[in-house]
Amino acid sequence: MNVTPRKFWSIALPIIVVFGGGWLFLSSLTEGLPSLEELENPRPPYATRVFSSDGIVIDRFFEENRSRLTSLDSVPQPFLEALLATEDRRFYDHWGVDLRGVIRVVIDRVFSLSIRGGGASTITQQLARLLYLTREVTIMRKLREMLTAVQIERRYTKNEILIMYLNVAPFGRGAYGLQSAAAVFFDKRPEDLTVSECAFLVGALSNPTHYDPRRNYQGAVYRRNTVMRNMIDEGFLSEMEYTRFRRDSIVTRSRETSAGVAPHFVEYVRQQLREKAEKFGFNLYRDGLNVYTTIDSRMQEHANRAVAEHLADFQKKFDARWNWETPARRAILGNALRLAIRATPEYKAAGNSDARDAVAIRFRMNRRFVDSVKTTLQRIQVGFVAIDPRTGEIKAMVGNAEMNFRYGLNHVTQISRQPGSTFKPFIYTVAIDNGYSPAYQVSNDPINLNDGSGSTWRPRNFGGETGGTYSLRRGLQNSVNLVAIRTILEIAPAEEVVRYARRMGIETSLRPYPSLAIGTSEVVPLQLISSYGAFANEGIYAKPYSIVRIEDRDGRVIENTVSEIREVLSKETAFIMASMLRSVVAGGTGSGTRRWFSGPAGGKTGTTQDYADAWFIGFTPNLVAGVWTGFDDRRITFTGSYGQGSVAASPIWGRFMNYVYGDKRIALPVKDFVRPEGITQEKICIESQNLANPFCPRTVTEYVNSKYFPGYCTVHTSSGPDTTPTRERTIEY
Repeated sequence: MNVTPRKFWSIALPIIVVFGGGWLFLSSLTEGLPSLEELENPRPPYATRVFSSDGIVIDRFFEENRSRLTSLDSVPQPFLEALLATEDRRFYDHWGVDLRGVIRVVIDRVFSLSIRGGGASTITQQLARLLYLTREVTIMRKLREMLTAVQIERRYTKNEILIMYLNVAPFGRGAYGLQSAAAVFFDKRPEDLTVSECAFLVGALSNPTHYDPRRNYQGAVYRRNTVMRNMIDEGFLSEMEYTRFRRDSIVTRSRETSAGVAPHFVEYVRQQLREKAEKFGFNLYRDGLNVYTTIDSRMQEHANRAVAEHLADFQKKFDARWNWETPARRAILGNALRLAIRATPEYKAAGNSDARDAVAIRFRMNRRFVDSVKTTLQRIQVGFVAIDPRTGEIKAMVGNAEMNFRYGLNHVTQISRQPGSTFKPFIYTVAIDNGYSPAYQVSNDPINLNDGSGSTWRPRNFGGETGGTYSLRRGLQNSVNLVAIRTILEIAPAEEVVRYARRMGIETSLRPYPSLAIGTSEVVPLQLISSYGAFANEGIYAKPYSIVRIEDRDGRVIENTVSEIREVLSKETAFIMASMLRSVVAGGTGSGTRRWFSGPAGGKTGTTQDYADAWFIGFTPNLVAGVWTGFDDRRITFTGSYGQGSVAASPIWGRFMNYVYGDKRIALPVKDFVRPEGITQEKICIESQNLANPFCPRTVTEYVNSKYFPGYCTVHTSSGPDTTPTRERTIEY
């Protein structure tokens, strides 16, 4: 038979169109469907959990707050009955798609002339949508949902499908999955839910926002009762039970508003995890990581308490002394008001300069607004951190005076401030390591120095006193500025001090000038505080860290943290410095801490110019902790001697140590510092700085490093009119 080209194309073209159109339709339908691997290994998003060192979940990171169920054993039977009666009555009979339900919905849509609306979605289809598909309302998405549901049913048992669904189902308030929903709404485990609570949660699945009892209580009750009526229809509930349960109120106990016990620490951890995410390829908010941290929740509670107790009284003391009446302070307030007004929605919405001026005038006349700006400026800020000096583990952290707010400036990790006298131990460390005894005498006479700009710098002591000499121990004990400056000029060169500080953990820029002796170069609090750990830990420095281990949601280790530990001082130097810093706490500027804590401890106060910054850093053999207090606006200062570190900062340290060592749950042992074999106690002649003989008139018992063991005094070799022995001084702690 002869077939003309025209006849051929008249037959072939419709066939090509039909098959081509079918192929395009199938391609479009299957585009974006999950792969076989994705179907076999579904990965719904889960909340990342942050654990304390004592096993407490202190916070979660999530886009969707989700905790994982691993079996149906923890799901209460009434919940499963309510779910099946309401969402999928033929769940155990269909193969992913309920054809009877589909036909019913199609008829409804035809008569209503609409494709919108729900219905006929089985639990398996809902799972497919939640795991793999978008939530757009189109026929194409519905068909894709059905195809995916069939594939899921081929690969999983019905119970496995229920488990997956109950791990991803959205219940509202950011809770995804039954376990999270039970906790968020009722602060319960799933197995402890009542019948009424189960019915409410199932009812919320259809529209979590609309059926949230905080927004629509009556709607939530109505929907819950509808679910229980469905349970009656399926024989899961009797009329008598329904009558009893429908009287129950819906009382939710949301956990949402809690900032956790350690919000500033958690945010510090989050920032580090965000940087690690790119390296390891995880999603912090969706991959359900388990992050094990160094924080001790019990110590953190004590840190929170110590800070809150101190600031409650100290803020009142500052407010009573501060006023805004001087020209300089009025200028500070005026600038702050201008910035605060410009940040308001009213100012931003103003259409022109006249409207903006009117808004500004209105706010400046608003007493409440002005007072709120003043309160913010006057708020005393705080940075507190406690570290295990043996490992570098951060055990407690308070980074901001707003202890219930995660965000904001962290005054432990994100500021640099002058350390004042808390930097002096570095100067004395160099002197001791250079072979000088704590008994070495340094002049307290006034000194004039060229500041490098052609001007003369005349450093002063806090009380203005001058004259005489001080031993290195007493100079540090009483925080004598002139003694520290002469020490850096005479026996502890500034360049060497900088090298020691670097070795001990200070990473900020340090200027090697004589003023370094009184802490004029800025430091980061975390670095400065952790550096004192070398004194507590026999010369070993442990770099502070916060994350111990990161695991994926299946328990596989992503990263283990290895402590960065190095020897920075000899045991002998560390012990002598610890003993000198113990003198500060025993009878020097840090003695106020003894009001709260009497165990073996060393420490140092610090106060900067104009009382802008107040510090106290102290340590025991098993814990080093430090406090900074001050203001975010550096032009605002404490204005008086109550702003000294001994008053404005050390009480926080004292309280914290008292609470921690008194907590039987922690059971931290009270230990003394271990004296190395190379250290002995010897009687020293104050005048000659050598070992005293029976004729030396002024002596002191001090620790001596055998490496630098001095000879006997050759100045006082026989008795004479001016060699009558005086009372011997001993180590003061």
